[in-house]
Amino acid sequence: MNPVVSSFAKRLLFVTLAFGILSIALYFVLPKTWFSPSLPFLFIFYFACSFLSFILLSSSLETRSKRFISVFMLTTAIKLFLFITVMIIYSFLNRKDAVAFLLNFFILYLVYTVFEVVQIISLSKSSSAVKKRNEG
Repeated sequence: MNPVVSSFAKRLLFVTLAFGILSIALYFVLPKTWFSPSLPFLFIFYFACSFLSFILLSSSLETRSKRFISVFMLTTAIKLFLFITVMIIYSFLNRKDAVAFLLNFFILYLVYTVFEVVQIISLSKSSSAVKKRNEG
């Protein structure tokens, strides 16, 4: 496995476990109605989406940096469409759990989006630094 992807996977696993443990701790403090029974599956869902999109982005950055922008926009659009679809379908199928699900979904969306953006920025900076060293 690519060392960049391997490093990202370790950090992603750490973030997932840390927020999983935090959510378990908050479960005993906050009202139970704030937590959806689907929360563990949301962690898996976000882990998979983040990991797959990072693999695509890192491979596009390695091949051609001009392609990176197109792949970034495409993966972002696909993820947003997928997220909206999941939210709508789940909310219609489980109306009693819709508010808790959407709250959990949104919080995890913020956490994983911030994490991904920070990782992608550091990846693009390190990639441009390597290219500058190779050119000069």
